[in-house]
Amino acid sequence: MSFRKYAIIGALALATSSFFGLNAQAEDVTLTLWSLDRDIQPAPNLIKEFNAQNNGIKIEYRQIQFDDVVTEAMRAYASGQAPDIIAVDNPEHALFSSRGAFLDLTDMIAKSSVVKPENYFPGPLASTIWDGKNFGIPKATNTIALYYNKDMFKAKGLDPAKPPQTWDELVEAARKLNDPSANVYGLAFSAKGNEEGTFQFLPWAQMGGGSYDNINAEGAVKALEIWKTIIDEKLASPDTLTRGQWDSTGTFNSGNAAMVISGPWELDRMMQEAKFDWGVALLPIPHPGAERSSAMGDFNWAIFATSKHPEEAFKALEYFVSQDDKLFQNFGQLPARSDIAIPKTGQPLKDAALEVFQEQMKYAKPRGPHPEWPKISKAIQDAIQAALTGQMSAKDALDQAAEKIKGVLG
Repeated sequence: MSFRKYAIIGALALATSSFFGLNAQAEDVTLTLWSLDRDIQPAPNLIKEFNAQNNGIKIEYRQIQFDDVVTEAMRAYASGQAPDIIAVDNPEHALFSSRGAFLDLTDMIAKSSVVKPENYFPGPLASTIWDGKNFGIPKATNTIALYYNKDMFKAKGLDPAKPPQTWDELVEAARKLNDPSANVYGLAFSAKGNEEGTFQFLPWAQMGGGSYDNINAEGAVKALEIWKTIIDEKLASPDTLTRGQWDSTGTFNSGNAAMVISGPWELDRMMQEAKFDWGVALLPIPHPGAERSSAMGDFNWAIFATSKHPEEAFKALEYFVSQDDKLFQNFGQLPARSDIAIPKTGQPLKDAALEVFQEQMKYAKPRGPHPEWPKISKAIQDAIQAALTGQMSAKDALDQAAEKIKGVLG
């Protein structure tokens, strides 16, 4: 074979290998993402926008059900089938982080020009931290505050510009507003024996100087005693022990409760259903000058440690974070960031309420973080139910919960 023929064959081989090499380089990296979000919520829409950029990274989406998140995700991780990215409920975050399932993002975040920890409210950010390292990025957030019926306040001689500021003022206002003859309760809230009950009670315990690992602090006991007073005096419906926050808010919207403790997710519904003047105030505190607290909900983004494309997955999260300023405008969800102003809606009641919720977010604290949060929460739920049904005193119930939690903490 001549040198010329060898040269031609060699050139063809090089061209062929270069062609396939270019094809391999041009092929998109495909990521998988799991979330609860439906088509009107952030995840699928952010993915659509991200994919439209044609930046060499594509995301495939799978919607999962709330009750299946932990079991399916852990099973997938154990079998090597986990997605690259997942949106997980914030109290469940530590469960995955502590088991090595989530990727440590600390260094990536430190180098990022998009994800800046100082821009986040302390509570949402804390829910992503485990053992001093950052294993996620807050996706959105919410909290709770006190809605109150201004028309009922006026009718009962209460100043609608001065909603209750302390626990005592809340109880006194509930007594004045309570009107059994008109089927009106002074207050509505949820003490249900599930996560909603813990969600609503834990801020009271925290404002009383307690915490999940000190749930029987003196101030926490006082908080549960106040809840018992409210139930015993029928200032709230007996159904408070079995109804969730949605039903409690419905009682307020229908005019059958003068106040309700609920969150910003109810604003649109309230605008439609409540046929009266209403306002929102920060959660009452034990006494003037006491530390504030509030509940904190919603989900976090995380990357599984088994992802074969961690850098590309982080780029996707950076894009999601870059769209946080549209989170409320497009999807009605509150960003977990303190540096983003909520745009005005043009509805005075709603805009005033949003300002309060933004203020309340400064004091919102995560549930935990702890990998055994469901067991901790169950101990608190049981204590609430035992005290409010009269099976145990508030102190005995919380003492028992503290012992159970001590066992969980080891």
